[in-house]
Amino acid sequence: MGKRWLKGLPVAVTAWILTVVFAVTAFADGALIPVGETVGIQIEMEGVLVAGLSDVETAAGCVSPARDAGLRTGDMILAVEGKAVETAAELIQAVEDKDGGSVEVTVRRNGGNRTLSVTPARETEGGLRLGLWLRDGVAGIGTVTYIDPETGAFGALGHGVNDVDTGVLLPVADGDVCRAQIVDVKRGQSGTPGELSGSFDPGAVIGCINTNTPCGIFGTITGGLGSLRPPMPVGGAEDVQKGPATILACVAGSQIKEYDVEIARTGMAAGSGRDLSVHVTDPELLARTGGIVQGMSGSPILQNGKLIGAVTHVCVIAFMPTGDYCFMGIFG
Repeated sequence: MGKRWLKGLPVAVTAWILTVVFAVTAFADGALIPVGETVGIQIEMEGVLVAGLSDVETAAGCVSPARDAGLRTGDMILAVEGKAVETAAELIQAVEDKDGGSVEVTVRRNGGNRTLSVTPARETEGGLRLGLWLRDGVAGIGTVTYIDPETGAFGALGHGVNDVDTGVLLPVADGDVCRAQIVDVKRGQSGTPGELSGSFDPGAVIGCINTNTPCGIFGTITGGLGSLRPPMPVGGAEDVQKGPATILACVAGSQIKEYDVEIARTGMAAGSGRDLSVHVTDPELLARTGGIVQGMSGSPILQNGKLIGAVTHVCVIAFMPTGDYCFMGIFG
């Protein structure tokens, strides 16, 4: 398989981008390797996501079998006629095998499962359709925050991977982490977040993804990352101070560099996980990216020899004339 050219996995853009942050508290008594390397991310979902509902144009007019049966955008289709489906192609084939008869569809919604009966409609071109837009996987690039030196366990992104249309946190059936490199940067501008564009070879797998959570993706690195730093202690809230800090990030090729930032605020919203705010001060990073851009999520934050958090999201400030973008992080 050839290389895939992708942009950074995004967070939803609003006036201020606010997402759940990435926690490292589980390792507060140990040491982790801070990484900052950009990787390719491929996620296959547990089931097939209903990304949207549509009408089917039939000889008798437009109908919507899925909507009439009670299916909703955001439902996860797990099985058809009791047989598990993992791809959109499998679901479509299962419908065609019924040759126009109703099909029993098992979906997961709000944490519970239910079975709905759907009768496909025959469109004017002859095919059987349920009236669904489907999604069964996602791919993009993101940044690895840390590796546990003893187990190879890693955390990345600092935020969950959500479906771009429905906002649903995508359940992982299988996932891979691949070697990647940055090929282009769209600089952030006042009021607009920038983004990294990268490429990766789906065959160059260096790890697996086990879970996708609101706090990031987690799995195991099996090898193939670049030169790694020595492990460093994980800082707690009491270790974080306003003032100079650094982040590790890759914004060109596959080179990881350390850039200067300034911790502006701490303890911003107790209990919410949105615990610190920083802004970029490094002239080189500002010149190349304008600050923090999409694709840098997961970049580790270092201060006084400790890993204190990770980039989670950008604060897009429309009136900021310098293009110096803020972002949020979490400490243990």
